[in-house]
Amino acid sequence: MATLPEGVGLGVSAGRTEQPSKTFIIDWSAQQVSGMGSGLEAMRQAVDIILHTERFRWQIYSSGFGRELDGLVGEEYGYIVGDLPRRVEEALLADSRVLSVENFRFSDPGGGSVTCSFDVVTVFGAFGKEVAL
Repeated sequence: MATLPEGVGLGVSAGRTEQPSKTFIIDWSAQQVSGMGSGLEAMRQAVDIILHTERFRWQIYSSGFGRELDGLVGEEYGYIVGDLPRRVEEALLADSRVLSVENFRFSDPGGGSVTCSFDVVTVFGAFGKEVAL
């Protein structure tokens, strides 16, 4: 007596299928959904959401989603400049559509804040992004 139905066995392989990048696009200024988008537009929004979500804070997200930047607030400028690129790369490279994060540039506008600009290279193209602490 066979334990598996006929024609099903270990020789059957499962293939990997890439999921579409189509998503609802949020108009942040109006605080409403403004339609559907895909490709680079959807990727920009995904990066925004990753960079605005602190890791481990919200149970709705997996432990691999989000950023860990709150721990840098109040640290010295040199420490922030040294560690921020690693933290941003770690957060964004968790998404398989992000190929690299490059060209980190820092500015110290004063008042204890730091602004970091960088380029995000994705499978759909590249765009600039900025985070401020």
